[in-house]
Amino acid sequence: MTKPELLAPAGDLEKLKIAVLYGADAVYLGGTSFGLRAKAKNFGSADMCEGIDFAHEHGAKVYITCNIFAHNEDFEKLPAYLEELRELKADAILVSDPGVFSVARQTVPDMDIHISTQANNTNYRTALFWKELGAKRIVMARELSLREITEINRSIPPELETEAFVHGAMCISYSGRCLLSNYLSGRDANRGACSHPCRWQYYVTEETRPGEYMPIVEEERGTYIFNSKDLCMVQNIPDLVNAGIKSFKIEGRIKTSFYVGTVVRAYREAIDDYFKDPALYESKREHYVAEAAKASYRGFTTGFYYGKPQSGEQIYTTSSYIRTYDFIGMVIDYDSEKGLALIEQRNKFVLGDKAEFLRHGADVLEITVDEMYDEDMTPITEAPHPQQHIWLRVPGEVRQYDMLRKEMENPVTLK
Repeated sequence: MTKPELLAPAGDLEKLKIAVLYGADAVYLGGTSFGLRAKAKNFGSADMCEGIDFAHEHGAKVYITCNIFAHNEDFEKLPAYLEELRELKADAILVSDPGVFSVARQTVPDMDIHISTQANNTNYRTALFWKELGAKRIVMARELSLREITEINRSIPPELETEAFVHGAMCISYSGRCLLSNYLSGRDANRGACSHPCRWQYYVTEETRPGEYMPIVEEERGTYIFNSKDLCMVQNIPDLVNAGIKSFKIEGRIKTSFYVGTVVRAYREAIDDYFKDPALYESKREHYVAEAAKASYRGFTTGFYYGKPQSGEQIYTTSSYIRTYDFIGMVIDYDSEKGLALIEQRNKFVLGDKAEFLRHGADVLEITVDEMYDEDMTPITEAPHPQQHIWLRVPGEVRQYDMLRKEMENPVTLK
């Protein structure tokens, strides 16, 4: 068996670096145009150049999203943008629109092209069609089962790679092809401006009986009939591998750095453990899920992998996230002689708090906050200010981009 690629989201430069350092083999990101995540900070030319260089220095690849469904005016600037991506040495571009694909083949014929899940890739004939046109990889539609993906991989040549989502938010529209956002808010999900109306509250009434609610599960303010749980397949790595999937994709370009680091690290550990010793992986299944759950989530589901989702895969009472850990700081620097770490505060913490460093390339380091100083080395008892710089006494080595987290006494749900 070949170890699959772990593919992580990079919504900005910090998230790219965290994804790579915490174990991603590749990252996907968008520029300021032609991608489907307009809410993400995305990458200007300078950040994209730095990000690609950083990834390549650490042995990781970078894929750029060009997966909008283009309108006529979009083609005016597309060739120049593609040429810029080639100059920056991006490893592949991700497309869904045949028109964008044809421009890419003409403009940058030497670049690998991956076919986005937005293109509704549900069968091996579609995969072969794109291969004949020059595609390198096909991203599977989220609505496919493991049995169907296995059949696709058995019916295509081995050099044609398949990629599938294994973790993150699920879209209620087919392969993300959503018209609801455009209809309700005028923001086109297929051009990168989704307003996520599937997370809104809804009332359901019959036209001739206004005010009378249909018998569905609801709270006093409405219902969330479109709201899915989050996909999580970290405890099903063997089935994903046996299906022949070459790249395991994590969703989340608009999620936090803490989410990226936490989830990537959990999947990196699970994949490596499985290929080292399947028995080791089996003994730690619940551990991987528990680690992934330390990032905020909506409850977990296996999506369509084992059949069509039933009512239990939806959340009818809220669109909130479950959060059990607070991300309280990011390591900026470490003074090994003094045993002090310089932390950028991300959430409030105080003297006496028990916390842990989520370290890249090392085990989790548990600490008690018993010594903390401001930047002038004046002792302080709390860190209440956003992005405040603080020196902490640390009982072990930490590095830049290690993250400090604290278990919450009372886990919360957040909008």
